[in-house]
Amino acid sequence: MRRLFGTDGIRGMANLYPMTTEIAMQVGRGLAFLVKQQSHRHRIVIGKDTRLSGYMIENALAAGICSMGVDILLVGPLPTPGIAFITTSMRADAGVVISASHNPFADNGIKIFAADGYKLPDAEELAIEDLIFSQKMAALRPTAEEVGRATRIDDARGRYIVYLKNAFPADLSLDDLHIVLDCANGAGYGVAPHVFSELGAKVTTIGAEPDGTNINRECGALCPEIMAAKVRETGADIGLALDGDADRLMVADETGTILNGDQIMAICAADLLAEKRLRHKTLVATVMSNLGLEHFMRAHGGRLERTPVGDRYVVERMRTKGYNFGGEQSGHLIFLDHNTTGDGILAALRLLAVMLKQNKRLSELAGLMTAVPQVLENVRLERPAAPDKIKGLKKLVNAAEAELGREGRILIRPSGTEPLIRVMVEGADQARIGMIAKEICEHIKQQTT
Repeated sequence: MRRLFGTDGIRGMANLYPMTTEIAMQVGRGLAFLVKQQSHRHRIVIGKDTRLSGYMIENALAAGICSMGVDILLVGPLPTPGIAFITTSMRADAGVVISASHNPFADNGIKIFAADGYKLPDAEELAIEDLIFSQKMAALRPTAEEVGRATRIDDARGRYIVYLKNAFPADLSLDDLHIVLDCANGAGYGVAPHVFSELGAKVTTIGAEPDGTNINRECGALCPEIMAAKVRETGADIGLALDGDADRLMVADETGTILNGDQIMAICAADLLAEKRLRHKTLVATVMSNLGLEHFMRAHGGRLERTPVGDRYVVERMRTKGYNFGGEQSGHLIFLDHNTTGDGILAALRLLAVMLKQNKRLSELAGLMTAVPQVLENVRLERPAAPDKIKGLKKLVNAAEAELGREGRILIRPSGTEPLIRVMVEGADQARIGMIAKEICEHIKQQTT
């Protein structure tokens, strides 16, 4: 049973359990213990986003890792996918990201990449928990020259920028394109503007002045309407909004109309299908993706394969079955031919490449997929409750699903990062699915208060 790690690492309010310096130090020690099972000198990369608490967690992790005789490479603020890239390119044993992604600045988190750039498997996360709570490491304290040392990698951003530019087709250019770019005052602020401008675009940048407390605050992928308004104001060709650790992307076309991850996946999947580069003609998405995406893939001679919510599960399915493209409605897009995890900047470059190759504006491409009406609601819990344990909920859902028939869906799941139950209802009648979602949410509230 998990005690620290959730679906995307450890997350919570900074300086409160489990996101304390004490736990961070023990996580560092546990990770170092795991990587030392081989005989060479070991190195672990540590990067972070722009949260004020990042300094605190970074130093605690570093102390724990060095105390076990493992060296650390500090890269400072860098997007989560950038840390995965640096981990593999530096031949490090692991990479640690200090970030709570899209959460408010008061939260923070720890997620870990293995040496191959993929997120640490569940079994190894559980092994770290066991090392922490069993006190197995208590007597293991290297001394003298065996203690680890820290090195700062000052050119990490530059390396990642070059890598991203090389992922853009060499025969294309962003010349004459005007891009509005919202960096969410997060980890992408020192990377994304350079990537797009160096490829030739005119870039209007917002959300690129982090102060430690303004990450994700009324900006970025959580508030794409800010970016969309700037597109309309400036007459830009496209708007791009990243989240706090720049692993997800939301987009607006030249009219300021916002596209979500499903629509972006449809555009990119259609392009890959046309070029016969979508492996097994399969797109991988989660149970949250719209039914319209499933219909779209079938109509284009492909198929959609679904996983539980979480980009790590999308990646696991892709690796297991040999697929190369997948993502989430929330904007995590994974191009395994280029990177090992979701990358908002890379996804934007792939989308721009499709626009340029087809010589079409984004509004022309946006209509490829017709979304089925969908309602998403969150119920904040006053006390922990699993959906399958809530009295009367299953009966209510079964009745609603019978009414919706084959053209509708209901999904109820606990959030992996917040004390919420998420309710999704799809169906042909927008007003009716809204009422169904409201009835379900009210029932959950009544049974959990």
